Amino acid sequence: MARVKDELGDDLRINWRSFALEQVNSREGEDWKAWEQGPDYVSRGLWPLRGGIAARAQGTDAHVDYMEKILHAKHVEREDIRTREAVITIAKNADLDIEIFSNVLDDPASLAQIGVDHEIALGLGIFGTPTFVFENGTSAFLKMFTPPEDETMSAFNDFMGIASGRKYFGELKRPQPPWPRDARD
Repeated sequence: MARVKDELGDDLRINWRSFALEQVNSREGEDWKAWEQGPDYVSRGLWPLRGGIAARAQGTDAHVDYMEKILHAKHVEREDIRTREAVITIAKNADLDIEIFSNVLDDPASLAQIGVDHEIALGLGIFGTPTFVFENGTSAFLKMFTPPEDETMSAFNDFMGIASGRKYFGELKRPQPPWPRDARD
């Protein structure tokens, strides 16, 4: 998405929202909410979500930069981003105002916002990430590898054509195995 955003600039608006996978994958029962647990709860993913909310408080550009950096840290560098310290390090790398970031990060309202975002997502039928919700009301979950740089825009355009413009595509899934064998070549 970072390469697509670089190519399209302001023609692509990304409105990142929280979705707590640990909530979806919980075996604690329907009444249990990850964002309502006390300070002793060791979360698998709430700190990065809180960081997204804290970055958003500093504006769209700051938020997009933070999201690019935290996703790179997690998915490319394979860093553990589940702690407050890791999230603050990423915010520093994104040149965010750390005092403002930390205040929002630690505000209980950021946890409440995760709950609000998550419940809205469930109402849209979202079950995982990344799920793209389009202006026309359609949505699509996408599991993929990063395409070669010279295919970035064509892959994005193909995805947009199927996912946002064709409501009758319900599911496309490759058998496993053989996928992902050779998917990165």
